[in-house]
Amino acid sequence: MVIVILGPMGCGKTTIGQTLAAQLGWQFYDADDFHPEANKQKMAKGIPLDDHDREPWLETLHQLVQKHTLNRSGMILACSALKKKYRRLLGIDQHQVFSVFLKGSYSLLQQRIATRSHEYMAKDLLKSQLDTLEEPETGLTIDIAGTPKEICQTIVDKLLS
Repeated sequence: MVIVILGPMGCGKTTIGQTLAAQLGWQFYDADDFHPEANKQKMAKGIPLDDHDREPWLETLHQLVQKHTLNRSGMILACSALKKKYRRLLGIDQHQVFSVFLKGSYSLLQQRIATRSHEYMAKDLLKSQLDTLEEPETGLTIDIAGTPKEICQTIVDKLLS
């Protein structure tokens, strides 16, 4: 089984993904680690990525998802996957590849990113991410107001029981 934890910056994708993977004994991957250098440089300058920038990155992630799906090995991927077509490219089908959308208010997301530092993700990209976001119509949606432990328990209860 593959679970893709998705949402905009500051929603807790990495924290939830790492916590859940450790709890389940599954592989964890952060999609940010797969960005080409050109994408990282663009985001560091506060320039939002466009579909053309994301395409090779999403293809690499798709191959990773496919590998785990074919091997039937448990995997958690933290990935923004802001648009429906990005989720489709990743292979999210809610049967073998499930999605968990971490949803939070603009003010809560802003508050969270204000207190963190990221290798290349400029803090002012939040607005462009929310402008790009197409909220998923399928999969599991979880409010990020809970603790990571509570959110992980909800995921386990809904997807793995």
